[in-house]
Order: sequence, then C-alpha cells, then structure tokens
Amino acid sequence: MQRQQLKRTLAVLAGAALATLATPLTVCHAADDTRPYDEKLLHLSEILGSVHYLRELCGAEEGQLWRTEMEALAESEGTTPLRRARLVASFNKGYRSYRRTYQTCTTSAETAIGRFLTEGADLAAAIAAPKKPAP
Repeated sequence: MQRQQLKRTLAVLAGAALATLATPLTVCHAADDTRPYDEKLLHLSEILGSVHYLRELCGAEEGQLWRTEMEALAESEGTTPLRRARLVASFNKGYRSYRRTYQTCTTSAETAIGRFLTEGADLAAAIAAPKKPAP
C-alpha cells in the first residue's frame, strides 16, 4: 500500500514540476520574485526534506530519491538565486526538524511518513491544478 502511495506521490510531484515550468513568467512579480503558489511550494519543499530524512531512517533504501525530487523542483522553480535559496532552506528545515526529533525509526515516524506522503501529493496536485481566471 505504501509503495502505491509513494508512486502516486512521485507522479504528482513530477506533474507539478512540469506544470510550474509552463507557468508564464508574467505571473511572477519582478520586484519580489514571488508567485501565488509559493506558500504551498515552500511547504512541499519542507515535506520533501522531512520525508527524505524519515524514509532513510526507516530503512526505505531509496538512496537520494527525495533529494533528487527536490533538486528537480528547485531546478524548475528556482528561477533566481533567492528563490532557489528559499526552496532549499525549506527542504533543509524539514530534514533538520525530524533529524532532531527522531534518531531511530518508530511507529510515530512511520505514521509521519504516511501523512507527509498524503499531504505532499495533495499539495503537488493543488499547485499543478489549472488556475481559474478571475472574473
């Protein structure tokens, strides 16, 4: 079951990355380089960091899978050094937060992984969803 959820999450993340690549640059505010979905994107980055740490801790043997997903996200969305730094900082925040909390894989850590996979998939879907034009 968790493998299916993992595959779904990866597919949604890949779709979100591709969808954001297609976002016109006119959506970006030149002065502060923000986009309407940045809050969700930064939270997704934090979730990727948390999942990267926890899956490794719990013996998932996925190597750098989640870090690689984050690199792809930063590549597509990190259009300026500041934007890229924000994304990476969010990933690192998630990783470090759970590294401080968990030194061994516990039932609680496994529950957190499941919740993060679900939340990450939901966030990625929300980011990738077509935006309705304002009336």
